[in-house]
Amino acid sequence: MENAATYKKQASRILSFSGKNPAKIMFNHKWLGKLTFEEIVDLASNFTVQQMLERDMFDRRLKEGKPIYLHEFFYPLMQGYDSVAMDVDLEVGGSDQTFNMLAGRTLMKAVNNKEKMVMTLKLITNDEGKKMSKSEGGFVALNDAPKEMYGKIMAMDDSVIIPYFELATDVSMSEIAGKKIQMEQGVNPRDIKADLAFAVVRLFHDEKSAQVAREHFATVFQKHETPEEMNEVNVSAPEPILDVLVRSRLVMSKNEARRMIEQGGVKLDGAVVENIDLTVEGTPEGKVLQKGKRHFVKLVK
Repeated sequence: MENAATYKKQASRILSFSGKNPAKIMFNHKWLGKLTFEEIVDLASNFTVQQMLERDMFDRRLKEGKPIYLHEFFYPLMQGYDSVAMDVDLEVGGSDQTFNMLAGRTLMKAVNNKEKMVMTLKLITNDEGKKMSKSEGGFVALNDAPKEMYGKIMAMDDSVIIPYFELATDVSMSEIAGKKIQMEQGVNPRDIKADLAFAVVRLFHDEKSAQVAREHFATVFQKHETPEEMNEVNVSAPEPILDVLVRSRLVMSKNEARRMIEQGGVKLDGAVVENIDLTVEGTPEGKVLQKGKRHFVKLVK
């Protein structure tokens, strides 16, 4: 349920969950959990093993001599049945889900005698074909704060600039083509990426937030200055720096705080913190505690 709440919060940037014809979040366990074994066998009779093996992932593993487990065939079958249970007219998804969505089209025709449309969208990948993700990088949450969103985009690999423009902005294709030509002619990708970051923040927040985020990035990363505005944390008495890092939400846990210090990723008033047992105390004017390149808080008392 926690994940669903997070998805809903992010999707709310684009979809409306209230008013006329609101978007809804459905949980497929409500219908999958009621299927009997006889019903599952009946659904499976609409597909052949040969059809299943046409899926890119299975075909690749077959050629590589790697095992394909029987239960893996049930994933496209069950995802396909989701369409039947919800009586879907159109399913939209990434190109990596084409096989599963077409399975739903097959079942809709067989079970409900209804045509279901499928719309696939390109995925944002780098030049190695890797998708943007938390593990691979390039991940930006729709509910990221403007400065965080801008900074994440500026830290992306140059190879995703054009795909991001195409799939995550409202910039015209003709303008995007022009930026692609500029990059091919030797324009610094950082400048094009700055235009991308501005366009994304403007789309998911607003023009003013995008401008503030751009100025903040220039101050912190290009001029290497401390931002003028930052959250304040009250540290009225000496406190272990590990606790302060967690309490200020610069990190999620003491283990992460310890790891960041050991990697040289924490600074106090510009000096790298090397001692994980250090205690800190705020001052009336404030001490600047920094994690990484983009995260700052002011310690006051």
